[in-house]
Amino acid sequence: MTQQEITDAVMALSLEEKQAFILETLPGLAKDAMEDKTFLMQLLPVFLGIVQESGLDLAQLMPLLGSMPMAGSK
Repeated sequence: MTQQEITDAVMALSLEEKQAFILETLPGLAKDAMEDKTFLMQLLPVFLGIVQESGLDLAQLMPLLGSMPMAGSK
């Protein structure tokens, strides 16, 4: 299957199926992709753009981020 065929198939999913797909696949995809440390610098602007387009103020995320346990911090 080509990347375009995968993209087309995912875009054809219902909203609920897209949400489930993202939640189920993103952790594994991100783990693999993060092996290239420069990838985060490509991903972060995309993620921030998604958050801004949603209408959520980035400042609203700061308390949430502060309350989340971070891996490796004890």
